[in-house]
Amino acid sequence: MSLEKKNGYRKNFSLSVTFIVLISILFILSLFLAFNYSKKSIENEFVSEKVNVLEESIKSYSEFFQNKMPEVSYYNGFLDSATASKFVDTVMVKFPFVDKVMFYDSEVKNVPVRDGVNVGQLSIGPKSIFQFGKNVNPDSVKLFSEQERRSFRVDDDFNSMALKLVRFIDQLDTASVPTQEELFTNFSVVLSNKITYLNIPRREDLKVYKQMLQSKLNPAPVYQQDMLVFHLNPKKIKIINTRPLLYQIIRVEPLTYDPIDTSDENINTEIALPGAFSDFKLYFTSSKSYIKKEIFIYFMPIALVLLLVYGVLLLVAFLIYRNLNVNSKMFKLQYDFVNNLTHEFKTPVSVIKIAGNNIKSAAVLSLKEQQLYSKILDEEADKLNGLMNKLLAFTQIENKAIILNQEEVNIEDFIESTIESHTLKHPDFVMTYEVVGFKTFITDPVLLGSLFDNLAENAYKYSNPGNKRLNISAKLIKGVLVFRFADKGIGIPSSELNNIFKKFFRIQNEYNQMGSVGLGLAFCKELVNFMQGEITVKSKVGLGTEFKIVLPFNN
Repeated sequence: MSLEKKNGYRKNFSLSVTFIVLISILFILSLFLAFNYSKKSIENEFVSEKVNVLEESIKSYSEFFQNKMPEVSYYNGFLDSATASKFVDTVMVKFPFVDKVMFYDSEVKNVPVRDGVNVGQLSIGPKSIFQFGKNVNPDSVKLFSEQERRSFRVDDDFNSMALKLVRFIDQLDTASVPTQEELFTNFSVVLSNKITYLNIPRREDLKVYKQMLQSKLNPAPVYQQDMLVFHLNPKKIKIINTRPLLYQIIRVEPLTYDPIDTSDENINTEIALPGAFSDFKLYFTSSKSYIKKEIFIYFMPIALVLLLVYGVLLLVAFLIYRNLNVNSKMFKLQYDFVNNLTHEFKTPVSVIKIAGNNIKSAAVLSLKEQQLYSKILDEEADKLNGLMNKLLAFTQIENKAIILNQEEVNIEDFIESTIESHTLKHPDFVMTYEVVGFKTFITDPVLLGSLFDNLAENAYKYSNPGNKRLNISAKLIKGVLVFRFADKGIGIPSSELNNIFKKFFRIQNEYNQMGSVGLGLAFCKELVNFMQGEITVKSKVGLGTEFKIVLPFNN
């Protein structure tokens, strides 16, 4: 049976180890897959997140193009150089990518102009031309005027915008209202790094422009138009890196830019800029070591979750193994208990049976034989009765099924009675005692007697021949009773001291090979607890053991 139990224990241990190995392999594999997933995710984000960077970085350009630039139309063509200069200053402060602005203070006439565009009876020409910018010399602000003609020729920016206006007027259906989108599209020209914008005339003015295009009006009208050419520098776009842990370097480069360094140590991606910056792109560069930091930031929460799951599985494995181990030990204890209890019952039953057979088979029994058999039957019956009473009392105490009797006990008489019964039973047992501080107290004499008897029996049983000694001390100390049972026995190993009060537990030694069920000290523990006391032990192997019992003093 012990071999089967041993193999069962090994089987449980092997299953636990196999389970731990499997979940460890699964954990390592999960970490590997999680890391690869994190790496792929960050690499995909490196490609996709550039759109967010672009959107954030060109917000100022979009605001300039959609909101700030159309403010020119609010002046209805009556901008002068001073007002234009202030307007340009506000633009350059808020939008640093605007390098320079050309301002054309223009007129639409019904008579030909020398500098400008003449189509049919419609003429468009500048009265004056100014340029504004941080790097513009004050002497170069004014470039042209009708009064002071210089060697300045009206450039293609003006002519192309004037021709676009003429085409729009020529195709204009005066019966319908053009949409804002149509007006904005026809009154602006977007080129590389440059936007030309002409203030949008009122609808009534556009109708007059169409008449002027087709015929000469009398008197000949003159209308004011303002045109501004914004020169942009894409290098001055403020790049907003929405993922600083992902993108190490972001810069504006021409679309044709191709890096000379094509090292595998870096990861690159790019995205084209819109509108007037369409000849340029945002160029993103990060080293692989830099990207690894972001990968680990992404990976760590996943790894912690996996580690938590792994820890829970390990805990489950430990609890299962401990439960199996405890069950195995409990099975062994119960097996030993049943085995020893059977032996305890079997021995007196066998003796009683032998004695009965001898009486039955004997024709005549002498008085001496009758007395011998009577004594044998009486002693063995007492053993059986005592064992049954101990088991019954143990069960009753555990289940709180008995009532604690309160009787006055003379401690000296009680101890002397205990000593007498044990020395009669064991003539080589030397027992002494001392009482200090009290003579009587209230307690349950039956339970106290069982406690004393068990401790005395243990002291005798676990002492070497010739050294079977026990000293019982009873003292009243600070309002409580302290009993000490000190023997000179074989002692208890320190590793076993925490287990000796457990049910069915037996220390493996030569004295426990037969005849012990592991209930004696557990029974003492339950007795003391039931009597609202406390029991402790201290022992040294080879020198002896002392049990200390503390009980409440009732007098």
